Amino acid sequence: MPKQATAHAHPNIAFIKYWGNKDEENRIPASSSLSMNLDGLYTETTVIWDTSRSEDTLVLNSIEQNGESLKRVRNHLHALKKHVPEIEGYAIVISRNNFPMGVGIASSASSFAALTLAAISASGQIVSEKTLSSLARLGSGSASRSIPDGYVEWHAGTTHDTSYAESIAKPDYWDLVDVIAVVSETHKKVGSTEGHQSANSGDLQQARLENADKRLADCKRALFEKNFPAFARVVEEDSTLMHSVMMTSRPPLFYWQPTSIAIMQAVPEWREEGLEVCYTLDAGPNVHCICNRNDAAEVSRRLRDISGVKDIKSAGAGKGAYLVDSN
Repeated sequence: MPKQATAHAHPNIAFIKYWGNKDEENRIPASSSLSMNLDGLYTETTVIWDTSRSEDTLVLNSIEQNGESLKRVRNHLHALKKHVPEIEGYAIVISRNNFPMGVGIASSASSFAALTLAAISASGQIVSEKTLSSLARLGSGSASRSIPDGYVEWHAGTTHDTSYAESIAKPDYWDLVDVIAVVSETHKKVGSTEGHQSANSGDLQQARLENADKRLADCKRALFEKNFPAFARVVEEDSTLMHSVMMTSRPPLFYWQPTSIAIMQAVPEWREEGLEVCYTLDAGPNVHCICNRNDAAEVSRRLRDISGVKDIKSAGAGKGAYLVDSN
């Protein structure tokens, strides 16, 4: 009889970024990173293992998939079988997102976190959160950060077992909100996987990495102390450094759009006026405005007044991946 499980996972926004790998095959990152899971945005994935099937299938947002998305899922399921040999059969994977995919809101993070938890649970195996995080990393590096709760540190490590994420603070530790200015819902032409592979092609990646550990330590300290000015400085600096690497890679990657830049110029001015808000961008044009919940409504209002902002999505700190149904 087929075995199945359903899992939810949230995307995450990185305060200290992941860009570039020291081991491409295992997605072991060039440096550690720090993030917050995003409550209210989610991927729901059901995995059904069936020993009578001869191949894996993927239904994404009600459409059966072929091509690259199916290939990535099949590759990940194959990797899971290598690490968890008790898994038998091939899988039917049914997944949906309640937010845009491929536009810099970490859809691959929530997708592969949910896929990993559902696939392992449907097989009847029980593994630790640390192991789940490492396994999710094989599908999408940032998926490792969507496994634990709340505010999360991903330890870069040097091997499969030492590269994992863990919670450093629960979701309610600091009531931050990510107000996301959706500038584009068009799927980006160059995805993060390809981008990571080009990180070392330019002249700036090594310079970015030299102080990555210090920026992470500064960001953790600011988070633990709830020191927003210090937090804002390091988050914005780290985001700009990552995009500087992207723009000077060979070939260059330009994710910013004019509206992205307009928001990045406006946010520090709003901070000078008293709003506790800072910006950060992942590999896409959409701008994540991190703020205290008390300022979220005003930040949202101001973002709507900026030409080119198509939509606003807001999310507080969310929990880690979890099962919603299994049998």
